[in-house]
Formats: sequence, C-alpha cells, structure tokens
Amino acid sequence: MTHETGVQQGAETRPADLYAELFGKQASTLEVVSTGRLTPVGARPPIRTYLAQLWKRRHFLWAEARAKVTSGTRETLLGQAWLVLNPMLNGLAYYLIFGKVLGADRGIPNFLGYLIIGVFLFQFTSQSVTGGAKSVAGGRNLIRAFSFPRASLPISVVLRRVLNLVPTLSAMLVLILILPERENWNSVAALFPIVLVLQTVFVTGLALLLARAAASLPDLNQLIGVLMRFWLYGSAVFFSIERFENYPLIVGLMEANPMYMVLDAARDTLLYGVAPSVSTWVGLSAWALGTLVVGFAVFWQAEESYGRV
Repeated sequence: MTHETGVQQGAETRPADLYAELFGKQASTLEVVSTGRLTPVGARPPIRTYLAQLWKRRHFLWAEARAKVTSGTRETLLGQAWLVLNPMLNGLAYYLIFGKVLGADRGIPNFLGYLIIGVFLFQFTSQSVTGGAKSVAGGRNLIRAFSFPRASLPISVVLRRVLNLVPTLSAMLVLILILPERENWNSVAALFPIVLVLQTVFVTGLALLLARAAASLPDLNQLIGVLMRFWLYGSAVFFSIERFENYPLIVGLMEANPMYMVLDAARDTLLYGVAPSVSTWVGLSAWALGTLVVGFAVFWQAEESYGRV
C-alpha cells in the first residue's frame, strides 16, 4: 500500500526526493550556502565599504533632512519663522544684557553686526552638536530594525541644521545691511562661504564624535548643554578678546578655539572687509579636517555596538 505522495513505504527516502515532492521544480534552485559567505547582522564593514554605503544613501539623507525641517515647527503658529526669530531674540537678550547693562560693546566697531554674526553662527554649531550627540539614542529602534550605516544618523542631523541655516543666514545678512552701523562690505565677503563650509565640516566631525561618546555614556547628554555655555563664553560671541589683553594665557586659549576662528573670520569678511589671516585659515582647516577624520574613525569603530541595550 502506498501513500498519496507517491513515495513507497519502506523505500529509502532521500532529502532531495522529499524536497522535490514538496516543492516541485523549485527544489532544483536550492543552494547550499557556505558559512564563510555569511556575515553577522550589523557587523562593521571595512571603512571603504562603509563610505560607499553612505554615499549610496546620500539622496535619502537629503530627503529625510528636508522632511524633518518642515515638520520640526509644524505645530507652532509661526512655523518656520522661528528659525529666524529664535536667534534674533537670543541676540536681543545678549545685546541688552551685555551691550547695554554690562557695557561689553565698548571698543567694538559695529557691535550689533558683531553680535548678530556670533549668535547666529554659534547657534548653528550648538544645535548640530547637541542633536548629533542624541542621534544614536533617538534612532535605536531604527538601528535594531534595519541594516544601514549608523553614521547616517548624526550626519542627517547636521544636514537638517544646514537646511535650517539657509533662512537664518538670509535674515542675518539682511540685518547686517539695514542696521544703523555701517559695515565695510567688499569683495572679501566672497570668502564667507568658505568659512561656512569649514564650520560645517568641523561640526559634522564633532557630532560623530559626541554621538559615539553619548551612546556609551548617556549621561553625557545632560552635560552637553552646560559645556555649550562655557564654549559660548569662550568664543567671544558678545565681547571682544581684547578685554583680556593683560592675560596672554586666556587670549591664547581663545585664539586656539575653533569657534572663535569661525566667528573671527566671518566678522572680518562680512563686517570689516578684511581677509582672515593665514594662521586663521590654517588653524580652522586643521580643526575641521582633523575633527572629521577622528570623529568618523571613532564612530565607525563602534558600529556594531549601537543597537545593543
């Protein structure tokens, strides 16, 4: 007596015959895969492969950043106007407190323009670094669900801030032009976009570095806000470095500060019509490229750990 499957009882059944009975012609497509060709999910690829994977996702990163720019202020009455109003209100507060009450404007030509450039550009750095540090923790569910280069998360944050910076910069330039104190705007202003590129490269590297650190030590996110205030005061956002001319150590530390270099170069090009010094270009370029290389390498080294609890 035989079963309906067509395989006689008592006959020796081979695995291939059983697969053929169950799956028909599909059995011929089955392939034995060597374990040597398998890789763990979420494993860290070689750095060149990793960079190639990031480059392939560049269009998605840009689209995702644009979508989050429009959604970030959707629930407010003024919408994207807050991208401009927020730094303007901060600048007004600093102007009243430091410029009028504490007299920090003494000896600074075009103090309003000086202050506006400092506040607007420092806020871009602060928001990029703070958001980048939180990006891995905020995207942990996404990390566990999909396989993709984790560096996409902090890079996407910086891209979002760059898009936010476009209307902010437009407002900054308009304010500089219409303010009562006259700026000395000439062909040197064409160097300002180079300053912005170097600042963006620098904050991208710093976002990657802090994203790696905050993923290992979540308490760091609570300290970043305090550290940003110290950095704000150490970058001469609303006072001149000449106030500390009798303290050469303080002056030296501030001049080595990359954000001071960014603000000093931006003010020279947009307010005073002076080309930044060679030392400023060299120092800022070294900070930008060095931070990006170190930040990317450190982040890539811990690629396999970001989805863990």
